[in-house]
Amino acid sequence: MPHSSDSSDSSSFSQSPPPSKQDSSDDMRKVQRREKNRIAAQKSRLRQTQKADTLHLESEDLERQNAALRREIKQLTEEMKHFTSMLSSHEPLCSILTSPPPPPEVLYATHSFHQPHISSPRFQ
Repeated sequence: MPHSSDSSDSSSFSQSPPPSKQDSSDDMRKVQRREKNRIAAQKSRLRQTQKADTLHLESEDLERQNAALRREIKQLTEEMKHFTSMLSSHEPLCSILTSPPPPPEVLYATHSFHQPHISSPRFQ
């Protein structure tokens, strides 16, 4: 029976076959693929972070522009109220609004659109 114990000992060693060239080549490919995937994931996370940072800066810039435009609207609204008030106080006193309009000849007498041809010694 010593032979049977030898066979059991040898069977425990024979369960894992020695690594072949194919197995080590597959292992190398797995390691390379994992490394390549790790680098790609790292680059992807970096791009996501950069995109988020860019969007954040753009958002802050738009917020500043929006605030500046709101201030400008407020200032222009106040200016419009001021001019509207000035116009309202001026209308009752305005002689142009209370008198009839002058005839068109008077309005356009100083601004003649058809002037006669002017001859100048320079252009002859």
